[in-house]
Amino acid sequence: MSDTYVHGYGQRENERLQDQAGTLVELLHRDTWYPPGSRVLEAGCGVGAQTVTLAQRSPGARFTSVDISAGSIAEAGRQAGLAGLANVDFVQADLFALPFAPGSFDHVFVCFVLEHLAQPIRALALLGGLLRPGGTITVIEGDHGSAFFHPDSRAARQAVRSQIDLQRRSGGDAMIGRRTYPLLVEAGFDAVRVDPRMVYVDSSRPDLVDGVIKRTFTAMIEGVREAAIRAGLIDAETFEAGVRALYRTTAADGVFCYTFFKGFGVKRPA
Repeated sequence: MSDTYVHGYGQRENERLQDQAGTLVELLHRDTWYPPGSRVLEAGCGVGAQTVTLAQRSPGARFTSVDISAGSIAEAGRQAGLAGLANVDFVQADLFALPFAPGSFDHVFVCFVLEHLAQPIRALALLGGLLRPGGTITVIEGDHGSAFFHPDSRAARQAVRSQIDLQRRSGGDAMIGRRTYPLLVEAGFDAVRVDPRMVYVDSSRPDLVDGVIKRTFTAMIEGVREAAIRAGLIDAETFEAGVRALYRTTAADGVFCYTFFKGFGVKRPA
């Protein structure tokens, strides 16, 4: 796994990830829970945006949270400390070369990681090797192709497309959510099921207007401005018009939708 993250590692991205996690807790994690005594591997923990939720919701489980970035691991540890968590160990390591023995974990959790990988099936297969027979994996991924909004805007769609194309050039797939089921099946997991989780936002939910449209999705698109323009994927004028159009969906008559996909699988018995 190369140390390539299309959104960057700056403070603004750190804040966006934390905002996203806080806003989407109930949507994504209403059924995320691990039994006491469970050994859980969080693969690609980043700055700990999901880690805090996982550890708080399953205080009796023991989490090992891994990321390739030393800076992200340091920030994740800081967030865990602020939350008073004592059931998480942080390890800096490459997802494709994890320092754990086969069968070390009862469960694996992967969130917003596969979209950045050129070899997601290989990653899932390697993670499966770290599970005990009958252990489970949970995968959560978004799909930028599922974003739609009112008022519609050609410029906004072009700005979103530029982010998708930029991520594709780096080896990732910003529309990987729709592939969650076949990826898990091809990686060798049994009893695979996928649950789509749509977030719908209109002005009756000002918390989601702020948390989803402003602080999560539009902030993410804004974050690739320079890289997308530099790569020739979009011109500056169109990009700026697209961002303005995305913010326009926060008005009283605006609507925004986006779908996440939460997949589950079981490791085949030996």
